[in-house]
Amino acid sequence: MDNYNFKIVMLFLSSYLIGSIPFSYLIGKLFYNTDIREHGSKNVGATNVFRVLGKKAGVSAMLLDAGKGYIAVLIADLAFAGYDPNSPCISVDTIYVNIFCGIFAVIGHNWTIFLKFKGGKGVATSIGVALGLVPAAAGVAFASFGLILFLTKYVSLSSMIGALTFFIVLIVFKESAPILVFGGLALIMIIVRHVPNIKRLLKGTENKIWQKK
Repeated sequence: MDNYNFKIVMLFLSSYLIGSIPFSYLIGKLFYNTDIREHGSKNVGATNVFRVLGKKAGVSAMLLDAGKGYIAVLIADLAFAGYDPNSPCISVDTIYVNIFCGIFAVIGHNWTIFLKFKGGKGVATSIGVALGLVPAAAGVAFASFGLILFLTKYVSLSSMIGALTFFIVLIVFKESAPILVFGGLALIMIIVRHVPNIKRLLKGTENKIWQKK
């Protein structure tokens, strides 16, 4: 394995480990002496932290989780800052490296190695990745998330509509194929992780943001 390919592998591994840092769990244990996995939905994510531990803890968890995705993309950018994209040693378009670093961060959050591969749903971390890749589209998607949350108080519905909005905006902005692939993967991953929530929404039993499970 040459130095270039080794760097890519290490970037992917580092992104997964960064994404795996369970901030929701750490906030609960370190500051509230609470294992978030034993309360509420038992999900290791910002929404459950918000419901169980309050606004301050929930917002902190959300920002830290988003930061994981943003940092994964940033590290990939910095790693190839000195590379000439036209050099024959560059066998992979660096935008794909950035995207997959972001995806590995989301995978790490959803299936963290530090908590027996049980994590959150990846929404905040996906937002961080989106901010690192296409900040304008991410801003529009986050605004739609906020609007739907304000109108319905359902975090799950807001998250899925936000992800769908992000993908649509990428199409409207005529972003490159790699970015569209990321948007599509993010949308699919978020919907799959929210299948139980979709069932509860259809039954009318889904909890709103302030409701504890």
